[in-house]
Amino acid sequence: MTGTRLAARIERWPVAGAFVIARGAKTEVDVVVATLADGEARGRGEATAIYYHGETAERVRDQILAIAGPIGEGASRAELAALLPRGAARNAVDAALWELDSRRCGVPVWRLAGLAEPKPIVTAFTISLGEPAKMEADAKAVAGKYPLLKLKLAGEGDVERVAAVHRGAPDARLIVDANEAWTGRDIAAEAAALLPFRVELIEQPVRAGEDHLLDGVRSPIPLCADESCQDRADLARCLGRYQAVNIKLDKAGGLTEALALGREARAAKLKIMVGCMLSTSLGIAPAFLVAQGAEWADLDGPLLLARDRPDGFAFERGRMLNAQGTLWG
Repeated sequence: MTGTRLAARIERWPVAGAFVIARGAKTEVDVVVATLADGEARGRGEATAIYYHGETAERVRDQILAIAGPIGEGASRAELAALLPRGAARNAVDAALWELDSRRCGVPVWRLAGLAEPKPIVTAFTISLGEPAKMEADAKAVAGKYPLLKLKLAGEGDVERVAAVHRGAPDARLIVDANEAWTGRDIAAEAAALLPFRVELIEQPVRAGEDHLLDGVRSPIPLCADESCQDRADLARCLGRYQAVNIKLDKAGGLTEALALGREARAAKLKIMVGCMLSTSLGIAPAFLVAQGAEWADLDGPLLLARDRPDGFAFERGRMLNAQGTLWG
C-alpha cells in the first residue's frame, strides 16, 4: 500500500430533535471521516469522538493526520494498534483500511474478514431521557414500529420511567441504560423492580472503575458492561460481574479489535450487544458485521439524525435491511 494518501475531515450532522442522556443533550453531532486513496482505489471510515474519554472531533482528526506518514509507507491494519490508541481515530482509519483493501481485492469486507454473508438484523431504537410522561409519549409514537426499545435512565425515578415506556409500547422488548447512575443503589432491587416491564438487559449500572461494587450482586436481569468494557484488555474485570458486554467500534478502535473482542467475549460465555455513537450509516457499517449473531444490536445512530447519507442503510420496522453500499454487506 506504499503511496497511500490519508486525509481526514470533520462533518456536522443535525440530530432529529434532541438526543438526551443523563450527561446532557445533543442537537447535532460532529463525526470525523478518514479517507484513504491508493491510485483509483478509495476507502472511507467514520468515527464519533468518545466524549467521556475527553476526545473531541478536532483531536480525533489531528490524531488521524499525525499517522499519514506510516500509512503512506504501507502500515497495515495489524500495525495500526501500535500507531493509535483505542478510540475513535483508530476506528476511522481501521474502517478506511478495510474498505480500501476490499476495493483493491474486489470482494466485500465480510468475505475479506472471513465472515458469513451478513443478514438483516433488528436494532433497538433509543428513547431519550425525560420525564415519564414525555418518555411514554415518545414510546407510544414508535409502538409497533420498533420491536426493541432502549431507554436512557438517570437513577432517581427510573422505575417510573420504565413503567411509562412500557405503557406507551407494551409489546416492545426493552433495554435500559443506567449510564453509571445506579452507583450507590441496591442494584439487585432496582433490577427486580423492572421485571414486570419486559426489560431484558441493563447497561452499565455503576461507574466505570467501580465495577467491584457488583461483586456478589445477583441481578434477575443480565447486566451489560459498556463504559467498563472498551476492548479485550477490559474483559477480565468484567467476568463474574457482568453477563454481557456492549461492543462499540469507537471505543474498541475499529472492526479489527471489535471482531477479536467478540470472539474472546463468546469464549468467556458473555453475551454480546453491539452499539454505536450518534453517527451516519457510514459509521455503523462495520458494526453491522460485528452484530451478526449478537443477542442485541443498538445501531440506530442514523435513525436519530435529521438525515442520513444518501447511500445509507434501509430500515423497516426496526430491521436493518442492507449495509453501506456493496462493500460491507
